[in-house]
Amino acid sequence: MFSEHRAEQKNMSGIQYVTDEKGRKVAVQIDLRKHKALWEDIQDGLIVQERKREAGISYEEYQASRAKSGTKR
Repeated sequence: MFSEHRAEQKNMSGIQYVTDEKGRKVAVQIDLRKHKALWEDIQDGLIVQERKREAGISYEEYQASRAKSGTKR
């Protein structure tokens, strides 16, 4: 079903795209020995996107909850 499409990596050593039967990119393989920092940046971005959907609280609510639990700064 999927195949590695190596033509895309001519300028990206350590990066391989996985394509479907129509040649559409569906995944990427990253050599973590070469691009660990890049992967960490990608992960951080994904976490930020996921957390955007979380309900937030006001700073005042945050302060009140900390005061109530006895947690100091």
